[in-house]
Amino acid sequence: MATAPKFRIDVDIHNLLMKSAPGPVVVPPPKGWKLPEAVYPQHPERVADPGPDVIPKHRQWTVPQAYRTMRGWLFPYIRSRVLPGDFHPITAYLFLEYKCNLDCWYCWAYNNKVRGMTEDVARRSIDWLHDHGCRVLALMGGEPLLRPDFAQKVVYYAAKKGFWVYIGTNGRLLRPEVVDRLGDAGVGVFNFALDSWDEKPSLPKALIPGKKNLEYLMRKQYVHGYMVFFNINICRNNLQDVRQLTEYAREHRIATDYHINETPMLEQDEHFKHMSDNPTYIRPEDWRDVDALVDWLVEKNKAGYQMVNSVPRLQEIKAFIRMASGNDLKRLGWNGDGTGTNGDIAKQVAGLPGFVQDENGELQFAEWNCRAGQNNVIIRTDGTVAPCFPMYPSSFDWGNIDAHKFEAKQLAAMKSTCQRHCFSTLNHNLAYCYNDARVIRFVWTNLVKNKMKGGARSFDH
Repeated sequence: MATAPKFRIDVDIHNLLMKSAPGPVVVPPPKGWKLPEAVYPQHPERVADPGPDVIPKHRQWTVPQAYRTMRGWLFPYIRSRVLPGDFHPITAYLFLEYKCNLDCWYCWAYNNKVRGMTEDVARRSIDWLHDHGCRVLALMGGEPLLRPDFAQKVVYYAAKKGFWVYIGTNGRLLRPEVVDRLGDAGVGVFNFALDSWDEKPSLPKALIPGKKNLEYLMRKQYVHGYMVFFNINICRNNLQDVRQLTEYAREHRIATDYHINETPMLEQDEHFKHMSDNPTYIRPEDWRDVDALVDWLVEKNKAGYQMVNSVPRLQEIKAFIRMASGNDLKRLGWNGDGTGTNGDIAKQVAGLPGFVQDENGELQFAEWNCRAGQNNVIIRTDGTVAPCFPMYPSSFDWGNIDAHKFEAKQLAAMKSTCQRHCFSTLNHNLAYCYNDARVIRFVWTNLVKNKMKGGARSFDH
């Protein structure tokens, strides 16, 4: 087999994003700002409360909690629809770290040489986002809880400014004391990333090693008022684990969010393990097993399991794995000529909605209204900005928190190519909600019909 592909995006756009900049993107010069010390405990009665022994059948949200969510999501959405201009971020991803305490073999958000974010950059980032109307702040990494005191300060400051704060974590460092400090500071959601039931060499994000932390986190959600959901990446070597984690989530009334393991869109450093030596990437011989898992997830979704992904989105996984891994294999020299047990990729996916064939015969997503750089933004550890996760390693100059350089024309030209390769659940959900009728229906269903009961669901519920 030929050398594994270093990136998945088209060569021309890859060169533009990785090689066109004359020098490094200018970082914002430090101003010496500090985050205020987090007052703890603000709510001593909540810290002392161990949480319920029995999981409530329905999650009942208070009016202040519902208002916090609306202030985070709904109000900025309305603002972005009525105000002029293209840059109105709703969701922002603040990379506190690029370091991590685990090494998942598929992950490119990992470089233990990168310095973590400073208090100066964190405070100025939050202020900059606030000035642009953003009210949803996700703390990301690497592992954002490597410095729990710093994370607590960020949550405290952002929550006081009206942000709905979301933390993506592998949970190993989420000790009970950290849970209470972050809950008391005002966190809105914990995205607990799990890929396997027990630890395995390529997938260390496992339930068993972090089970005690997770159980405490789940109990205290009913006290502090945050949500918990599992973020699960479907790989070739965790198909049974996905089922186990889904059933565990159902038993504990936790929502789930599914991603499909993708090869990197942009070229990565020497640390990254590519397809030929990486057991996590889905290959043609795995397609039918993944199909069976998707059918199972769709069945559970229709049966009422809480899932962030809609049924149509889950069903698209079948076509995407053929598109993504099949196109990778073409670059590796596999011709997809119908030989073997899998047949020709194009024939298998032909006629499915949402997919097109390009001039080279490769399957791609059709345009899906990606909002990156318009209503979604990432802030790197050094304060430079980019439109979305896959663009973190790009050297293209989109500016920094002192002055962004997002331009509608450049973003549109980039997305004409890159969105054809991208299965980002976060950005697809954001794009999907840019439909006023869907938003009105979603708000009506959750506030009026369901009377603020329940957890995270897709826009189709």
